[in-house]
Amino acid sequence: MLTLNPEDLDPRTFYSYLTGTVAPRPIAFVSSIDVPGNVNLSPFSFFNIMGINPPLLVFAPNNRGRDGSKKDTTLNISEVPEVVINMVDYAMVHQMSLASVEFPRGINEFIKSGFTPEPSVLVTPPRVKESPAQFECKVLEVREIGTMNLYICQIVMAHFSEKIVGENGKIDQKKTDWVARMGADWYAHISESTMFEVEKPNTKIGIGYDAIPESIRLSKILTGNHLGQLGNIEAMPTKEEVLAFRQTSTMQNIFEQVMNGCAYLDNLLHDEAQRLLAQNKVKEAWLVLLQSQPEFMTKN
Repeated sequence: MLTLNPEDLDPRTFYSYLTGTVAPRPIAFVSSIDVPGNVNLSPFSFFNIMGINPPLLVFAPNNRGRDGSKKDTTLNISEVPEVVINMVDYAMVHQMSLASVEFPRGINEFIKSGFTPEPSVLVTPPRVKESPAQFECKVLEVREIGTMNLYICQIVMAHFSEKIVGENGKIDQKKTDWVARMGADWYAHISESTMFEVEKPNTKIGIGYDAIPESIRLSKILTGNHLGQLGNIEAMPTKEEVLAFRQTSTMQNIFEQVMNGCAYLDNLLHDEAQRLLAQNKVKEAWLVLLQSQPEFMTKN
């Protein structure tokens, strides 16, 4: 393992390790304005949700690496403490990247990148019409730590495109097409084909990793992810359920292979459990795995 002390490296060098590993990161496409009315539009990936009540978004522009000067967004907020944080999807990623160019102060990135300014309702900076989610924000607090300028922003109005809203009036993740920032010049495209669901454990109390029998925990076939799924079940199947499942054609076929000397029982069971877990059939995987446990080997 490569072990690094940030104090031993140039900050920009350690920055490359940070952005290459703390990823993917959502992108805050921030529109801001100064007192004379000059609009700025810039993307920042040091960004996330940080509060529910009130709803808070936090982003952090760093000073410019070449000379330590403050970026236009920072200067604008010091004059007008309001922003719109526009989310970025795949259809606008290259235009968003164009807006990240360090144009001279006072140049309008809406014009340079070809985006459409849309008037906001409660704040002065305009929204990006092409963005599928736009958050009008008041800047509540500013923290300057080293070269970083941290902005804590309260959402005062939100706008969501109908194309990402489902029939229940909530955001349908399958309709979104977000992009996220990674290290160097790399991005991630978060589309339906790359998404997957993980059941939240806070709705129940799982048995935990430590309750999984050792012979299953030490499997050469099942991974840590598989064991995490198994540990999230509230209760193992009963002996009656395990013995009843033994009569299924799948289990009969496995036991027949073992009797014919084709393979070891645990290997066949773990292979079948792996297949079931890939389909999120956790209880069925348990019913398979418990077939080789001593307490389930006989009907007595």
